[in-house]
Amino acid sequence: MSSHERNSFFRQRRAVLTGLAGALVLPQMAAAFDVPDEPRLAKHDYAKVRSHFRTKLLQKGPAPDKYESLTAPADADKIFYRSGYGELELVAWVSKYKRERTAKPAVLFLHGGNAMGIGHWQLMKPYMDAGYVVMMPSLRGENGQMGNFSGFYDEVDDVLAAAERLAHLPGVDPGRLFIAGHSIGGTLTMLTAMSTQKFRAAAPISGNPNAFRFFSRYPQDIRFDDSNTHEFEVRSALCYAQSFKCPIRVVHGTEEAHFNDRADLLARRARAAGIHIETDTVAGNHTSALPAEIEQSIRFFHGVAA
Repeated sequence: MSSHERNSFFRQRRAVLTGLAGALVLPQMAAAFDVPDEPRLAKHDYAKVRSHFRTKLLQKGPAPDKYESLTAPADADKIFYRSGYGELELVAWVSKYKRERTAKPAVLFLHGGNAMGIGHWQLMKPYMDAGYVVMMPSLRGENGQMGNFSGFYDEVDDVLAAAERLAHLPGVDPGRLFIAGHSIGGTLTMLTAMSTQKFRAAAPISGNPNAFRFFSRYPQDIRFDDSNTHEFEVRSALCYAQSFKCPIRVVHGTEEAHFNDRADLLARRARAAGIHIETDTVAGNHTSALPAEIEQSIRFFHGVAA
């Protein structure tokens, strides 16, 4: 057996063993923590909680998804922004636009999954056609970049840093910043909208407000100390529903109720604090409903900014 054949054999063997180990471990992981029917409503402001809580990562490493290169699409520019304490330099794509006498509104859009790709960007054309500058940031540990994946916590710092970068782009109106996102990006949209007052409105699409339920479905993505209930709470918009700092519209497809747990409870809790929150469904599943959901987010942003 040649050296190349030997290496190939061991790689295949390692993959098989890893798969077998995962099949044995994941069911145990799924049952390792309690999934409350109704996560508690925390009384503290989410932004203040974030200022002193640090997640404890038991496993450090990159985001779990396969990825492509971060070469910018033809209608976008590749820029960089710094996150963390400045030690992370991350890539973002920004739609090409002309500076005009009147500054333009902008949308920070958070992609689905744990890696950024051209397919995500191709959905952004309706925002550009509606007159928005669009920025899509990659996050720590994604697409081969630096940083440790944490699953909905440290990534919020990246989103906040990306928003700061967007607000200072030439020709962008910092008073008309909006945030939207799909799937994992939808969850991060909710958590970010509770963390800052920078945004005029937020439109999470198919985000999951309940981290307990999310990680019971995807236990392989748990990198934090799952023996600490608070680790789940700081990743759950349901627990801090009264911390939203801008009007918000929560929407998901009619065929994905299992993924969007407790949107009605989220709305009830937020409205009890006087927050402007709307909920809706769009015909379709996790992906087929997305174009119509994006169009609805544009109408929502227009209405809020009027």
